[in-house]
Amino acid sequence: MNYWTVLKNPEAQLSHKYGILWLMKTTLEIPDPTFRKAKATAGALGIPLREFVTQAVEEKLSHGSKRQGKPWLECAGELAHLHKETLRIQKLIDEEFEQIEPED
Repeated sequence: MNYWTVLKNPEAQLSHKYGILWLMKTTLEIPDPTFRKAKATAGALGIPLREFVTQAVEEKLSHGSKRQGKPWLECAGELAHLHKETLRIQKLIDEEFEQIEPED
C-alpha cells in the first residue's frame, strides 16, 4: 500500500518492518523561487504540491541508496583514463627534481 492510498483512505495504514506508519505532517522552509517552481510544476502535472514534494523526496532517496559507501568515487572514477598520463607527468617531475643544478 502506498502513501496515496493512505491519503485517500485515512483508515488505511502503511505496514513497515519497524511497525505501522501513519502520515506525518511537517513544515518545510523552502526558498521562494524554489517554492514557486515546485508549485507551478505540480500544477502543470495536475497533482497537489504535497504529492509533488513526496515524489521528489522519494526519488532523491532512491537515488541516494544506490550510492552507498563513497559517493566521491563516482566523480574521481571519471578521471581513471588519465592515470597513465598522471604517472608519466609525475615521473618527469621526479626526474627533474633529482637533478642537481651546478650553481647549487
